[in-house]
Amino acid sequence: MEDRFNVITDLDDTRTSVYGIFDGHGGEFAADFVEKTLFKSIEVRLLRSSLNGVEKNFKSILTEEVLEVDRQLLTLARSTMEISGTTALLALVKNGTLAVANVGDSRGVICDKHGKTIPLSFDHKPHEMKERQRIQQAGGFVSFNGVWRVAGVLATSRALGDLPLKEKRFLTAEPDILTFDLEELQPKFMILATDGLWDCFSNVEAVEYIKERLSEPHFGAKSLVLQAYYRGSVDNITVMVVNFQTKRASHVRKWSR
Repeated sequence: MEDRFNVITDLDDTRTSVYGIFDGHGGEFAADFVEKTLFKSIEVRLLRSSLNGVEKNFKSILTEEVLEVDRQLLTLARSTMEISGTTALLALVKNGTLAVANVGDSRGVICDKHGKTIPLSFDHKPHEMKERQRIQQAGGFVSFNGVWRVAGVLATSRALGDLPLKEKRFLTAEPDILTFDLEELQPKFMILATDGLWDCFSNVEAVEYIKERLSEPHFGAKSLVLQAYYRGSVDNITVMVVNFQTKRASHVRKWSR
């Protein structure tokens, strides 16, 4: 199991919550390091901003912290020959705003007040035009080996870690960040999940599935993980469901076959 997750709710007196999932590959080290280090650095950054009375926009905070943790991970990897990497999906809730930072192919969706599915992130896949062009401009290539892969190796075009691909500049940890007005959306719940789920469920299917199971002990997260497994997912599966009505989160993981 190379997936990791973390949650911070109602941080100090800032009423800020942060949710994150990390899908490791090539070993557990990168996902473990990023989960622990990134959450701590974001927590410190938010508390410092609150104490100083200086509010920096969420996009800057999330981008700067993700890139700094990636730099730390790569420095450590060079001294230990560690080659693992990880995706990162972070959702930050503060003052009626939801900011979602994505690096890789984990994905978030939300169910709004009308029951409609709103995507919170878009996968970074090597075959996408923008990603393919960036990789090729760096001297790399994208090839098909079961799925489309960077240099025939990695099935996501953005990640933290992955020292060999980073040194060739085929890979980046630059996050894409989207922001949402929670007052306008008035969401019922949010799903954050690694690609072990999305290999078997569309965004709409996942939201419709949780709609019917939000009253379950895990807000339907456990049922969704098991259903993905029964549908044939061969990857690690991590699902986090955030119930905005109760302001609580539940998360379930399952090992790959």
